[in-house]
Amino acid sequence: MIQDETTPWSPQDALIAMMVAISVSDQNIKTLELLSIERTVNHLPIFAHYDLDNLKIVSNTVFDLLSEEEGLDALFGLVTAALPERLYETAYALCCDLAATDGRLEKKNYAFYKKPDMC
Repeated sequence: MIQDETTPWSPQDALIAMMVAISVSDQNIKTLELLSIERTVNHLPIFAHYDLDNLKIVSNTVFDLLSEEEGLDALFGLVTAALPERLYETAYALCCDLAATDGRLEKKNYAFYKKPDMC
């Protein structure tokens, strides 16, 4: 998938950003969640040509954004700019899958599910 020149992220970056964000939304990223993200990136066809060096960059950007006052809105802005609408449901499904990794859904995860027009 080709990156749009007007956005700093590729669609794959945006999908990863959403997975990282849902993982840290309870302020405690678990090893199981990290392994799930790694497994997803290694196995889904959309990530077949993804540069794994970007994974750390995108993750650090998400961490930085979520530490800011309006960071969640900024994150959704970046994701919306990079992610074609046809992949919104994919992002939503990846987030749901990741949130259920440990068998429970925290209240803090709900912000990602209620965000209008995103995933």
